[in-house]
Amino acid sequence: MPSLTTADGRVLAWREIGSGPVLLCHPGGPGCSAAYFGDLPELAARRTLVLLDPRGTGGSDRPADPAGYDLEDYAADVEAVREHLGLERLDLLGHSHGGFVAMAWAGEHPERVGRLVLASTMPRFIDAIRERQMERVGSHRGEPYFEDAMQALQAHRRGEYADDEELGELRRRESRLFAPVGVAPGDVAAVGEALGRAGTNADALRHFNERIAATMDLRPQVSGIDAPTLVIGGDQDTFAPGLSEIAAALPDPTTVILPGHDHFPFLEGPEHRAQWCSAVLEFLDAER
Repeated sequence: MPSLTTADGRVLAWREIGSGPVLLCHPGGPGCSAAYFGDLPELAARRTLVLLDPRGTGGSDRPADPAGYDLEDYAADVEAVREHLGLERLDLLGHSHGGFVAMAWAGEHPERVGRLVLASTMPRFIDAIRERQMERVGSHRGEPYFEDAMQALQAHRRGEYADDEELGELRRRESRLFAPVGVAPGDVAAVGEALGRAGTNADALRHFNERIAATMDLRPQVSGIDAPTLVIGGDQDTFAPGLSEIAAALPDPTTVILPGHDHFPFLEGPEHRAQWCSAVLEFLDAER
């Protein structure tokens, strides 16, 4: 597994698959490894994918300080990988929390951005997103799993977990609440299994929830990005209102909203994955 040693002595690791120009893919969570991306065969056929395990996940060491999970810390790791790979400019895809990291890195290093893909993400939490999340959760009321899932969700939000294993169990129990009612259990399971492979870093999530989420606003960083940027997501995603905020802050964005897609298009079956990958490749391959 390729890796580097950071200035503070940590191992930072990633998988490399595919061939062609490099595309670094940063997962979300926070606290998930890149394992949830899978192999993305459509992208890997035309790009060398650098599937980064963020600090404290997969093959990458945790920081010595459990508070070392600020967006600036993650962005510094992206910059370390770019330098290690010897790339003057880096094409970066950030999904969900990985999109927060991508915006933070691009805002700090605009001259190092090749092309930027901001997928299923947002610059801040706004009422429209909170309302969609509440509607999604409330729509499951009356289902046999609802009460137990709600108890797990509330415990998660209160930070009632001692370690990665306890948080992982809470997330497993609450997971049905984040898919639309009526989605086949097998489709929900596919996302859950991928997230299970990616693991959960309880320190990273707690730090984000307690120190970052309430005041995060990445629009100033976004407004300074002049590199070609794709803003992509599904119209069913509760984060969807945030996509328009990102696009409004950019000077000349490419925006793709995929009908019927939710938060993890690349895990929602081969058809959705192919559509999502096709849109990403069309953007990456466009004339610069």
